[in-house]
Amino acid sequence: MMASQKPVELIRRHRNQRDRTSALYSPPGDAPQTNFANVGPSSIIEPCSSMGVDVAAAGDAEQTASCLDCESASIYNEERSGIEIAEAALGVPRRVGQLPFYSGEHLGLHVGSSVPRHFLIPSDTETFLEEEDREYLKAKGVFTLPQNDTCAALLRVYLSHVHPVYPVIEVEQLWDCYHNGRLGRYNLLLLWSIFSVAFISSQDFEREGYKSRRHMKAVMYSRAKCMYNNGGDRDLVVRLQASFLMGFWSAEPFEHVRPWYWTGIAINYCQMLGLHRNPDSAEHKSSISEPQRRLWRRIWWSCVFRDRWLGLCLGRPQRINLDDCDVPMPTVDDVIQELENLPQGAYTAFMPVEMPRLATYWIILLKLSILLGTVLSMNHQARDPRASSVQIRAMEDEILQCTLPDQYEASQTRLASFYVHHIHLHHQALLITFYRHNATECPDDIPSAQREDWKRMLCLKASTAALRTNDILDLVVRDGLLEFAGPMTPPLLIPAMQMHLLDCKSPGSLPRRLGLKKLEACLLVLEGLQKTYAGASIHRGIFLKAVQHMFPGYATGSAPSSEMMQSVVNARSETMGDASASETFVDNVFAEGSAPTDDFLDTLLDDGAFFPLWLDESYRTVNVDADR
Repeated sequence: MMASQKPVELIRRHRNQRDRTSALYSPPGDAPQTNFANVGPSSIIEPCSSMGVDVAAAGDAEQTASCLDCESASIYNEERSGIEIAEAALGVPRRVGQLPFYSGEHLGLHVGSSVPRHFLIPSDTETFLEEEDREYLKAKGVFTLPQNDTCAALLRVYLSHVHPVYPVIEVEQLWDCYHNGRLGRYNLLLLWSIFSVAFISSQDFEREGYKSRRHMKAVMYSRAKCMYNNGGDRDLVVRLQASFLMGFWSAEPFEHVRPWYWTGIAINYCQMLGLHRNPDSAEHKSSISEPQRRLWRRIWWSCVFRDRWLGLCLGRPQRINLDDCDVPMPTVDDVIQELENLPQGAYTAFMPVEMPRLATYWIILLKLSILLGTVLSMNHQARDPRASSVQIRAMEDEILQCTLPDQYEASQTRLASFYVHHIHLHHQALLITFYRHNATECPDDIPSAQREDWKRMLCLKASTAALRTNDILDLVVRDGLLEFAGPMTPPLLIPAMQMHLLDCKSPGSLPRRLGLKKLEACLLVLEGLQKTYAGASIHRGIFLKAVQHMFPGYATGSAPSSEMMQSVVNARSETMGDASASETFVDNVFAEGSAPTDDFLDTLLDDGAFFPLWLDESYRTVNVDADR
């Protein structure tokens, strides 16, 4: 007991000494004092140079004294921060904690009692803005919100189509600001980030004077980014949430890595704040409130979800190693608990009625993401040993045994039906990713005489999963559900499109035509999405160029004749025919005079390819043999 009280007594004595010596660190008596305890998170105060010091009029002696005063005040504030961290860790804070603080795995100093790894420290989150910075933000339109009807539509769509999949914000706070007519007082960085990922109708962007849906989304992303870089927001949780949401923006063909950049920032913030560790895992229980714990779990596992599938789409390594994390997986209650505090009118007007069911679907997606992480680790490890056939079969069983919702349930609403199809698209993409790599990288414990049969079996399973993807897309289009598609929908088509492209290289005319038909179905879906998502246009352009190379003279929507197919089988053309005028975007993917060769197609099917298109030449050979 004495050991646990001693540090507290030291802090108390230091407080008394600090109070007696605070005058030594204070600015001159004429200078206004900043009451840090009463400054709100959204307050804006002037920089230190303007605190009662007229630099232009002061003499050299006064200017030097002023600089010393500012330096002394800075030293005092830094020392005070250290004291407040210690006070918060020991549970005796003098001010209410606001900012999450994570002490790390080992404190390096033992004072006779354990302390929590997670606690809240007082936060002076006031924003320092120079006048020119404020004018710049004003000129960029950051302080000008859309009309009330547009704001309501954006929030409604965000809460219906983004929040169920990525529940990273506190809905109750957002609703409170909107309902009380204080949306402008909500954190503008987070608000513009929310707007940038919300789907908007033609009526909305026309009412706001924009040329297109993508134009309006680009402006909103620009304002969110402007606030991130110039707004001076010091709330790290808000910056985490904003960077996560900005990670869904990619407008230009060569900005495909921007989502990777922003998502990496969000993950870094998570690990800085300790969101990857369970606050209750230490001996000393944390004082973090239950609502904060729920939010942290939702944010962290949303980052895990995003990290896995973005790594798959871009062919990048996983940033998150779950062996370093012990945060429990969220539950349905973690998602819907705060929504129960909303007024009934607010819930009805802004939240989907299927929210409890959608929360259940989100948990399923998280479980699929964990499996994807394991598959990617098996596929992309740079060093031996490779996975054994026993490990591969065990992994296959685990993927196939996933409990998925029924796609044909009659009682489903349209929104719930789309999310069910979306889960199945994730599952098929996971299966294709798993099968096709293990068809090329045969386990070492497979006897040589059985290797071809092993590869052939996995090739057929991958092709079956690709065909199943087309069946799911057919259901989505047939039921008019494509309007619910989000930014992660287009990349889910790529694994199946890759398999269809391989079929287009089969030696027989009929298999090639069937492969092209299946690929064209996916291209049509991407065409329906490209007005909203740039990634859909980029993926579509790449695959169209590949098809035009394989079938010279091919124009979108026109099926090649049997004669054309047979001529391609007999002699593969090395030159490109004229592309359709409606596909000018495709011609811009490659510069004029750089018609792709077979190397281009092989690159599309290579393990380290762009977007990434993983399959290599050995897989193509196996697939060709299977068709003979």
